[in-house]
Amino acid sequence: MAKAAQAKVRHVPVARARTVRGGRQGTRPRAIDGGVAALRGWLEERGIAKAKIGAFDVDGVFRGKYVSVEKLLSAAEGGLGFCDVVFGWDLADELYDNARVTGWHTGYPDAKALVDLSTARVIPWEPDTAAFILDFVDASGAPFEPSPRQLLQRIGRRARELGFLPRVGSEYEYFLFRETPQSLREKGFQGLSTLSPGMFGYSWLRSSANAGLVHAIVDGLNGFDVPVEGMHTETGPGVYETAIRYDDLERAADKAALFKTAVKEICARHGVTACFMAKWNAALPGCSGHLHLSLWDRAGEANAFFDADTGRESDTLRHFLGGQLALMPELTALHWPTVNSYKRSVENTWAPTTATWGRENRTCAVRLIGDSAKSTRLEYRQPGADANPYVSISAALAAGLWGIEHEVEPPAACEGNGYAAGAPPLPRSLKEAVELLRRSDRAREVLGAGFVDHYVRTREWEVRRFERAVTTWELERYLELV
Repeated sequence: MAKAAQAKVRHVPVARARTVRGGRQGTRPRAIDGGVAALRGWLEERGIAKAKIGAFDVDGVFRGKYVSVEKLLSAAEGGLGFCDVVFGWDLADELYDNARVTGWHTGYPDAKALVDLSTARVIPWEPDTAAFILDFVDASGAPFEPSPRQLLQRIGRRARELGFLPRVGSEYEYFLFRETPQSLREKGFQGLSTLSPGMFGYSWLRSSANAGLVHAIVDGLNGFDVPVEGMHTETGPGVYETAIRYDDLERAADKAALFKTAVKEICARHGVTACFMAKWNAALPGCSGHLHLSLWDRAGEANAFFDADTGRESDTLRHFLGGQLALMPELTALHWPTVNSYKRSVENTWAPTTATWGRENRTCAVRLIGDSAKSTRLEYRQPGADANPYVSISAALAAGLWGIEHEVEPPAACEGNGYAAGAPPLPRSLKEAVELLRRSDRAREVLGAGFVDHYVRTREWEVRRFERAVTTWELERYLELV
């Protein structure tokens, strides 16, 4: 283990994430022990009539289906076939023309999927339905390398090999519209009605005026085992921020990924559309997806980011931070995955434009928070709300672990305005970011060549789709006058 990983830490008891109620069905265990027999009992106890099973694709979209209880039990015992096209098409179900993992050249066969019983949940707004997340395996039975969730699992294993238990908390900003999928299209995505008007950050009044929906979101998420620490209005019409309680790495990532799907489902039942675009309107603030990261000893009892002898952040934290900043430009495409992501990264808009860090400094890409064994952590502020949580968390953690292993020193902390710090710039477009990622040997080292190759191909496709598009801006600027 690197010397930095051996930093002295104080034994501090840490409260476990509280178990929340799954609607009328009662509490959800951390895992269903005992295989299919235990699963059958769990389903019967909660009156489950059917299940919803699915996997997250490279864009973070939950691709799934309803199955009968009998089908679920069979899948839990021996797996099931799931068409691997979920790794072969984009957000709009257009088939990639450059994918290698599947395509016309393979015939889009079924891949083997395994039910992760530890993800068992009752869906509070569908109380007779259980939800499970799937993982894919290849023909040899090994984890499917392009899978975002399995990428995260690999990084988690690496962290534990180094003696660390990663913990993550996430927070998302998102706009709410009084629109449906039909009305959005009828309006051509123009002239949309937001949930409330005006710029009212931390508004007691606005959240109370929409208390029915706000409570439905908070109570629904808590019942779905995605415990909410806080929710408030942000600056902008109809925009909210929700913080999800921290947890150990794998459960935290599942909660972040499920959060976005759950909010969309709950809002739809109220005739509202939730928007997690990084920047839906040039005149309004963008939407972030910040990550709060810390490393603990493997027992989860001592914060490796805090040195008890000095009463300050440890060498482990310093080198972790150094790795994150060193790799940030070449890993940017993993945190900013769409063409739109880069519209959020503008000076003086609370989103970073350079690889900087500072103590309690929200103008930087990484913010150091806390001064105790309990609270010391890093807020990774680069990701937008449009990031795939599995991919973004994996990239932020892998870069930090690389920094620990190589004892990378960070630059000096930024004092004052991070936008004026003269630090290394972050890519200004998806095309630029993808090219940096494609050329990065360090990205392949920390994330695996198989995942990086697949991800790069999907983003190159995204760039090409945009380059062929004719935008409203172009029509307004050029149609009449050129």
